[in-house]
Amino acid sequence: MSRILITSAIPYINGIKHLGNLVGSQLPADLYARYMRGRGHEVMFICATDEHGTPAELAAAKAGRPVADYCAEMWQVQSDLAKGFRLSFDHFGRSSSARNRALTQHFAKRLAENGFIEEVSETQVFSVADDRFLPDRYIEGTCPNCGYDKARGDQCENCTKQLDPTDLINPRSAISGSTDLEVRETKHLYLRQKALKGEISAWIDSKTDWPVLTTSIAKKWLNDGEGLQDRGITRDLAWGVPVQFDGAPWTGMDGKVFYVWFDAPIEYIAATAEWADARKEQETAWERWWRTDKGAEDVRYVQFMGKDNVPFHTLSFPATIMGSREPWKLVDYIKSFNYLNYDGGQFSTSQGRGVFMDQALSILPADYWRWWLLSHAPESSDSEFTWENFQVSVNKDLADVLGNFVSRITKFCRSKYGEAIPAGGVLDDRALALVADLESRVRAYEGHMEAMEIRKAATELRGIWAAGNEYLQSAAPWTVHKTDPEAAAAMVRLGLNLIRLYAVLSEPFIPDASAKMLAALQTGEKSWPGPVATALSVLEPGHGFETPEVLFAKISDEEREEWAKRFSGVRT
Repeated sequence: MSRILITSAIPYINGIKHLGNLVGSQLPADLYARYMRGRGHEVMFICATDEHGTPAELAAAKAGRPVADYCAEMWQVQSDLAKGFRLSFDHFGRSSSARNRALTQHFAKRLAENGFIEEVSETQVFSVADDRFLPDRYIEGTCPNCGYDKARGDQCENCTKQLDPTDLINPRSAISGSTDLEVRETKHLYLRQKALKGEISAWIDSKTDWPVLTTSIAKKWLNDGEGLQDRGITRDLAWGVPVQFDGAPWTGMDGKVFYVWFDAPIEYIAATAEWADARKEQETAWERWWRTDKGAEDVRYVQFMGKDNVPFHTLSFPATIMGSREPWKLVDYIKSFNYLNYDGGQFSTSQGRGVFMDQALSILPADYWRWWLLSHAPESSDSEFTWENFQVSVNKDLADVLGNFVSRITKFCRSKYGEAIPAGGVLDDRALALVADLESRVRAYEGHMEAMEIRKAATELRGIWAAGNEYLQSAAPWTVHKTDPEAAAAMVRLGLNLIRLYAVLSEPFIPDASAKMLAALQTGEKSWPGPVATALSVLEPGHGFETPEVLFAKISDEEREEWAKRFSGVRT
């Protein structure tokens, strides 16, 4: 048994997330966590809400709520939606927690003591109309790199280029829309990333198994243009982690907070400590996941994120950990994703474009969405959600292949043998060929899941379902039963055991359907299959079962057309 630490990029608190956000981090992380638990490993799966910085302040102001109250309310909303999508976090934390405040200040202190923080006087945009400095995300304008006219002052959402607010063309205040902006002088703390470039570069070079997407983005930021730059880690904001040492203000930094991208990744550690606090565990309970001097040297740490988050997780967060000169656990593997687009456009929280998590669950149960999103995960390139593709995938994969198999075999057995697994007969050559085929397929499925090749795993799983359908169609127990009931009984017994196998294998993708299949078979036996032949004899003759309700309802053309019209890309 291994110990596996899994973190999903923490979502901003500013509103309900869309399906692109979901498939870009949380959902594939959950798939991996469920699979690893199913294989018997000890898993710690952590996520949280990212509650500081501009997004929180702007969203709270728009909602007319105090920012602390707004964050508390939206944490509950996001927590409930995570449960709705069956995301199996061990803990879903908050970056505004006392734990994160203390750890953020601790890391800053250690970095300063080690010479990796310096105070820098810089110019910053000041809004005369708003009478305040505007941190990067309070400024919008046209990206000088790609021409996108809604780029933010820290990064262009369209081309992912890192920006400074003064880089923007035709900048405007995100608060008031005013273009009456001035450049004034202010002071901030900078993380001296350039001083750590050699260490970071050598560390990235050692990760030869990382996805090309992850490595290419990291090396581009390290080496393109001027290469890795020092990064400001404070902002002129009221909401955030105060810039303090041991509770005392940092000289010259009154009224400033740490930049959200400094404190947010530290919340991975803090959330694990929150998990321990909630369980009334000792400090060692979370330290064994994060401190290599407390047992974390045996942990495999895997992060999941969209490609826009890769630079901060491959450069800035590792710089924070390395620069502390303390024995913290560094990530072992980063699974990054391209973008999921929406019906000819882009998903965008800021622009309210696409299907959002609450809307999705109001239409169909979580498994429908989980299956489509994971089987179309944007791994090697961007992918696109269309209602036509969604309908086809649900109807063919879930209803016609898996659902149809479960329905046919349980109903046939009930009609001919009653609701108990029949005895008699032996597996014929056709059945033995199926077992051999499934042995190969299950091992291939495991390989894809271990490698986090999500689309390949989904394709193999569908093939495993289809193999059962093809066997059933070819064996035709309903015909054999007329002349040889015992031979037909062996086929039915194999088919019912296949349902249990499918439930176990499918649980990471479609946990609710998996639970329904096991409940129908009246079994709690869900151990991961060793030899498939053994797995297909777990349920013995005489074992009772129930014929389940329809696992997956088909999506009609009328429903598809209605949803396409109702969710035409703008959230109201």
